Amino acid sequence: MAADIVSDLERAADAADAYMRAARAAVAERVAGDRAAMDREQHVVHGLAWVATYAETLREVRDWARALNDKGALGEIETLLAKLLAAEYGAQLAGGLPMTQVETIRPADFGVAAPPVLVRMAETEKAQLAVLLRDAQGRATVENANLDEDLSLIRDQFRKFADDRIVPQAHGWHCRDELIPLDVLGEMGALGVFGLTIPEEFGGAGLGKMAMCVVSEELSRGWIGTGSLGTRSEIAAELILIGGTAAQKQHWLPKIASAEILPTAVFTEPNTGSDLGSLRTRAVKEGDHYVVTGNKTWITHAARADLMTLLARTDLSTTGFNGLSMLLAPKPRGDDANPFPADGMSGGEIEVIGYRGMKEYEIGFDGFEVAAANLLGGLEGQGFKQLMATFESARIQTAARAIGVAQNAFELGLRYALDRKQFGKEIFAFPRVANKLAMMAAEIMAARQITYFAARRKDSGKRCDLEAGMAKLLAARVAWAAADNALQIHGGNGFAVEYPISRVLADARILNIFEGAGEIQAMVIARRLLEEGAN
Repeated sequence: MAADIVSDLERAADAADAYMRAARAAVAERVAGDRAAMDREQHVVHGLAWVATYAETLREVRDWARALNDKGALGEIETLLAKLLAAEYGAQLAGGLPMTQVETIRPADFGVAAPPVLVRMAETEKAQLAVLLRDAQGRATVENANLDEDLSLIRDQFRKFADDRIVPQAHGWHCRDELIPLDVLGEMGALGVFGLTIPEEFGGAGLGKMAMCVVSEELSRGWIGTGSLGTRSEIAAELILIGGTAAQKQHWLPKIASAEILPTAVFTEPNTGSDLGSLRTRAVKEGDHYVVTGNKTWITHAARADLMTLLARTDLSTTGFNGLSMLLAPKPRGDDANPFPADGMSGGEIEVIGYRGMKEYEIGFDGFEVAAANLLGGLEGQGFKQLMATFESARIQTAARAIGVAQNAFELGLRYALDRKQFGKEIFAFPRVANKLAMMAAEIMAARQITYFAARRKDSGKRCDLEAGMAKLLAARVAWAAADNALQIHGGNGFAVEYPISRVLADARILNIFEGAGEIQAMVIARRLLEEGAN
């Protein structure tokens, strides 16, 4: 059976790839490299991104199954997970792939033939998979990840930390809209969360993006707030490693790695969203410092942060990307009572339905001063280029956070399905409940594989913006689907604030918005695909 599924996955991946190539050729002919045409034809352009994401996911699931099979570790659960994923994604490619709940891309939209559906799965096999997942207590979707020994140990360490220190408290923190306690933050710092990928010479652990994925996933399974605490440190450290001067690296990286300072990313402005070229916050050089004026919004963990990576316009004669610079801007740490105790800086909290624990803020700068020595790299006009260099890692890490959220939803849904009795039996016994759980597990497995693929490419020094974007696009949808279906399994109780699944649903919703909204992500992926097709 194991050898058969590897062969079936090979054929399914090849069929998906052939369909993607046909769709790409059809879209290329329709838009002819014209940006205005790409905007008019968004449905098929973005549909191409989704088709390519499915094709890449099927390839990664195939490679995962093959690697397990070669080691003699492709068991019944893994085989059935892969078969279900291939059967469902193959059917969607042929009959209609849901980009969102109300937008479906079909072969007829491209004007090409539907790919063959080469893998099918019987209802009895879905039921069998669900029982195996039940018996594994939900751990199967994690334990079959095919990690090496070191990464497995890291996963176990952070899973235990999440279970002991985060899971029992997370829902209370969320409901009370509290900042994550400093003692928990300190423990995370001691575990190396904030210096995970910082080189050892600067006080970090010197690990790669695969380790970042594993840690982010487990912490986000506990709660996305704790899973996201390291995001800003990751972004700041990568900005400094890629673009900083030797002095900036020596000064800031050890402090970030040890959690002595907490960074925050200050990029977004009101009414700009993903259009970073339209940023209006300005930084004017006066002697040995810059004077910053303007407004920022959706700044996570801003009050308690000690360092801002601040994107501002230093060349006021420009209106695009080339006039932007990145400043390493220190600030005093604030609190709920006085979030921004700094001259030239003010702001307030944005109340949100989920993704709590760090809080979101809008910030106003009016004469805020930053030392000129804190211009990242010491050269103006490099800010956008420096920021772009971090997008691959940020999207990989966001995909890992999404997988953690999805895993949490799956485990909550499974536990409730086994505890809840209706009509004299566990609701798990009803096929549509068990089927939901089986599909959740299959999609979590698949999202994990494409995310790990992107992380491995990043670790090997290869360009991976396409793969990182695909991982983020898919994992965000998987997290939302898992949370929504787990809440459905809870029924009316899932709508009650007292049940953690209500929090997980709210947390999952943000994943398709930040680090590139799904629509923006699809456009970026499609542009790369069309560029590749033209070469």
